[in-house]
Amino acid sequence: MQKGLIAAILLAVVVIGLGAFTRLTDAGLGCPDWPGCYGRLAVPQTAEHIEHAENAFPERPLEAHKAWNEMIHRYFAGSLGLLVVGLAGVALWRKQHRFIAVASVVLIVFQALLGMLTVTLGLMPIVVMGHLLGGFSMLALLFTWLLISQRPLAKNVRSGRWLWLGLAILVVQIALGGWTSANYSAISCQGLPLCHEDWTASYQVDAFHPLPERSGDNYEFGVLSHQQRITVHVTHRIWAGVTAFYLLVLALSLIQQRHSDITRGRASRLIFVLLMQVGLGVANVLWQVPLAVAVAHNLMAAMLLLCLISLVVAHYQSATLSSKRVLQKERHYGEIERANPA
Repeated sequence: MQKGLIAAILLAVVVIGLGAFTRLTDAGLGCPDWPGCYGRLAVPQTAEHIEHAENAFPERPLEAHKAWNEMIHRYFAGSLGLLVVGLAGVALWRKQHRFIAVASVVLIVFQALLGMLTVTLGLMPIVVMGHLLGGFSMLALLFTWLLISQRPLAKNVRSGRWLWLGLAILVVQIALGGWTSANYSAISCQGLPLCHEDWTASYQVDAFHPLPERSGDNYEFGVLSHQQRITVHVTHRIWAGVTAFYLLVLALSLIQQRHSDITRGRASRLIFVLLMQVGLGVANVLWQVPLAVAVAHNLMAAMLLLCLISLVVAHYQSATLSSKRVLQKERHYGEIERANPA
């Protein structure tokens, strides 16, 4: 079971990377239908198939490289879906982790629905962002499933509110990154640390309206004005600063406190990944969002999420170990008292 979960986690990372690659190469509508491509299970290749495809979708001439980017992403996503359903079936049959197994199936079905809506609604930003968050949620759920299968969580434990707060802050930042990408705002600001323009005088809250009006048949290449895109980009940068500061302080405090070696090690990894992510963000600005760096920026955000989840789970697992040690000591002293009555 654990090998299957590891395979699913690795596959989920690949799917997230391919999703970012598809989005960044403007291939989200490389196939204008779903789940196939121009009515076929593979990208049309022969002259006859290409002619038939372009007659069926005259508004969207076939661009083979974009179509293949989209279909490869779908193939891997479909494989992940089948693997998740299989793992859930095994878990239900063994009566293990039934809640998380059912949740994983529900999430993968919902994620497939979002994938369909991404195409059928013409890259509507709220759907694109939701699809990105769904992919991150699937990865997080599978990783949590793997961790708790290795060691159970304690019950009635005081929640690690600072860890949960850090997780919430990071999720907001990931959502802002998704909104920036979905609205094609990645290169709207070319200066550091915020923007080359006087963005404070033209900050537009309506840039975050969930249902912006589209200017054609779809939302491809964005519908927001230049000032609105600057607003989105600057907000993403400001919250990135908040996220980096909070996570750095959180990790350093965990390292300095009397925690287990596991927790301190995971906190150290969080700092490393955080610094890598900040560096990739700066590189995106300086080098105008090169494809490799932008994809790495997405994947590093996923790694940050996994680092925080591992810390949250470690908090509850360490409580489990502490409870077991206390119980073992009580049993030991009880045996001594019974063996040597006063």
